[in-house]
Order: sequence, then C-alpha cells, then structure tokens
Amino acid sequence: MKIHEYQAKQLLREAGVPVPRGIVAKSAEEAAAAFTELGGELAVVKSQIHAGGRGKGRFKEEPEQAGVVLVRSADEAKENAARMLGNTLVTIQTGDEGKQVNTLFVEEGLPIENELYLGIVVDREHGSPVVMMSTEGGMEIEEVAHNTPEKIIKEPFGTAYGLQPYQARRLAYALGLSNTAVRSAENFLTKFCQFFIDSDCSMAEVNPLVVTKDQKLVALDAKVSFDENALFRHKSFVEELRDLTEEEPTEVQAAEAGLSYVKLDGNIGCLVNGAGLAMSTMDLIKLHGGEPANFLDVGGGANVDQVTEAFRIILADDNVKAILVNIFGGIMKCDTIVEALLTAYDKIGITLPLVVRLEGTNVELARKMLSESGKQITTATDLTDAAQKVVATLNA
Repeated sequence: MKIHEYQAKQLLREAGVPVPRGIVAKSAEEAAAAFTELGGELAVVKSQIHAGGRGKGRFKEEPEQAGVVLVRSADEAKENAARMLGNTLVTIQTGDEGKQVNTLFVEEGLPIENELYLGIVVDREHGSPVVMMSTEGGMEIEEVAHNTPEKIIKEPFGTAYGLQPYQARRLAYALGLSNTAVRSAENFLTKFCQFFIDSDCSMAEVNPLVVTKDQKLVALDAKVSFDENALFRHKSFVEELRDLTEEEPTEVQAAEAGLSYVKLDGNIGCLVNGAGLAMSTMDLIKLHGGEPANFLDVGGGANVDQVTEAFRIILADDNVKAILVNIFGGIMKCDTIVEALLTAYDKIGITLPLVVRLEGTNVELARKMLSESGKQITTATDLTDAAQKVVATLNA
C-alpha cells in the first residue's frame, strides 16, 4: 500500500527522522495561508499523487505548470496552487493518462548544501533490507545504476537490531560527508531504518536527502510503501492513510471480494487459481503472441460468488476481447470450479470467446460437465494448447 508524501513525512517525524515543516492545502487560499504560516522567504508547493517524477511532470490543462514549484510569496503560492489543484499531472510514472491533483503540500524552503539519494528495499540476495545511498541525489536512481553504478553504496542490515551506528557512519564517510554531517547521518539513518522495520515497509525512499548548510541531514522528499501482507498489524495505516482515489477501482473491488487482481494493458483476460499459475499463464499467452489484460488469482478456495465477481471484474475492462480460465484442482475440485464457472456464465451472460483449461482432482467429471453444458466454451488439453487457442480467437 502506497501513501502520500505528506503522510510519510508525518510518520517519519513521529519516528524521530528529521523532515521539513509542512502544511497540507486543499485550496489555493489554504496554500497562501500555509506560506504565511511557515514564515520563511521560500517555500515549496508539491502535488500529492502516488507517483514519482512530480518535479519534472506537467499538467495536461496547464502545460507550463510543474508538479513541484518553489514560491517566494503567499500570492505566488496561491497562483501556482490554483493551476495545480483539480488538474491532471502527467509524470514519467503516471503514464499518459496522468493523475488528478486534489491535495498540495506546502513545505518550508531549506538552505541546502548538497543532495543525496537514500532508499531501502528488501533484497533477496542478502535476505534482508538493504540501504542504498548515492551522492547523486535528485537523479533517477535507475539512471545512476545504469550509467555510474559505482556511485551507489549498499549496506544490508538485520531486522532484529536494525542498522547499527557503525554501519551508518561507514555509509556517511563513504559519501564524503563532513564530521558534523556524519553525526547527523548516524541519527538519521538508524531511525529511518528502524521506521522501515517497525512499519513493515516494502520500500522507502528519500530523494533528495539533503545536507543543509549547517550540516544536518533532512528528508526533503519521502516515498513509502507498506507490505500488504503485514497490514493486519497496522490497521491504523489502512484506516487513516489509504487513499482509494489513487488506486485502480477494479483492484479495490477485487480486494474487497478476496481476489488478487492487477490490471494490465493487454486484451486477454486471465482467471486462474494461484499466483504461480497466473504468472505462467501470462508467460504462455505472450509466448504465443497474445497480451494478458490482467493478473487475476481467485485463490485455492474460491466459491461461486467469487468466481462470478472475478468474471465481472475481467469483463469491466473494455480492452478484454477473450478470456482464458486456467485452473489446477488441488484442494478445490475441478467440478466445483466448473459448477461455479457455469453459474457465473449464466448470471453475467458471457459473450466473449472463453477458453478453459482444467487439471487436477475430478478433472474428467469437470470436462464432462463443460461438454454437456451447451455453452460456447472451448476446452484445452494443456496450458500451451489453451494459450494457442485463446490467441487464435483474436485472429479469427
């Protein structure tokens, strides 16, 4: 689950991580008042959407307006906010459709000496979180990794004790920080890593992490994602921080039905049981020239209602021109799946080409049920056969 920058900053502040002072604004007047309340000569007005690249992003309705701007007066804050709120910001991460900006974050300006990059991800090679830092703050880290990988410094740390002070100092010295900044880095990095552990983050990034003129490290930006498998331990995050307007509506609908769904850009809907089966199904579709329209996993114990809802979600995507059902009957029997599938077929009135591949417990009975159903359903003997047949329907 992703959250907005201003929400991440609030959590970091509560964890003892230094962040600038900032005020949320939902109107141009509130943005002007925020500038006045912050009381400095310089402030930053930031669009709040779940996507990076906001500083370089531009609004569809106001092509000259950037998603993040420096302002030097309340009037300037108000003018920029009026061009940002309610408009659609397009960044490198939003795609061409962009995202509507409904909230701004007005933050105090800081005297900056230099900018760093800081990120934490869970690294499979080390089996632990890994801190990544670079002197190339403000840059896209992917570009740094591609062009100058030697400028990225990595430090794994355990979840039992967090990042140790000596590790923080090692990172700071490797970045060439002054002795005063090293002491600030020790405080910043150990608390930031502890926040990552305590909050069950899957990713946390500060870009840029700035060193101020008085040699203090401050998080000028903040991007945080939580591990959804651990959200049950942080119910307040879901209740207070989740912004459903930033999420794909069908993915929200699927989650409420107990389904795992990710919308993609293709035209073949996929209904499977099991994440591994979903991945292999999509791979085979692409191998045979098709493009999957989604990743939809009904799990190992789907009932009629869930299967029906799964079809509704797939068919809600206008790009879907055919559907492939790929089910392995393990705990759940194949005939149970077919019973649910046929019921859903009647309830929804499926008219698109439908290819079904079944394997596992009671598969012969399930195939007999399909063949005797009288419905326009194509059966397949294996996954390759299924992928070839569903792709062929698009070329018929």
